[in-house]
Amino acid sequence: MAIVYVVIGIIWLVIDQVTKLWVQEGMTLGQSIPLIPNVFHLTYILNKGAAFGILANQRLFFLCIVMVLLAVLWYFRQYIRTGDVFTKLGTTLLVSGALGNAWDRYHIGAVVDFFDFRIWPIFNVADIGICVGVALLAIHVWRSPQGGKHNG
Repeated sequence: MAIVYVVIGIIWLVIDQVTKLWVQEGMTLGQSIPLIPNVFHLTYILNKGAAFGILANQRLFFLCIVMVLLAVLWYFRQYIRTGDVFTKLGTTLLVSGALGNAWDRYHIGAVVDFFDFRIWPIFNVADIGICVGVALLAIHVWRSPQGGKHNG
């Protein structure tokens, strides 16, 4: 059963990287294509920070955060492996998204972002994975009788 989550993670990572490559090759930096004018655009930017551009130019810091995340998840691997669907899928999407953005930071020094809803910072497929993954893990903690505490 664990292979299903590995496959989902790989597929999410591939979708992330393919969409970023498509944007990089098909658009010029700063270009914005309105799909629904003033509501949803594709806007190609390079984000050197985190959400809202905070901590810009802290590439090494963000790469270290991903390494810490992976180490923590490795430590809790048995708990994750035996967890519910929220735990497994949440972890899968979180890791996949973190790796997708880390790949960008390592190779181009910034994250390729392009989904632009005009009222929210521009984001990408990896960011969706991170947000949905964290939400699923929060649901697990909320639904857990122990409040998400690990016993063992």
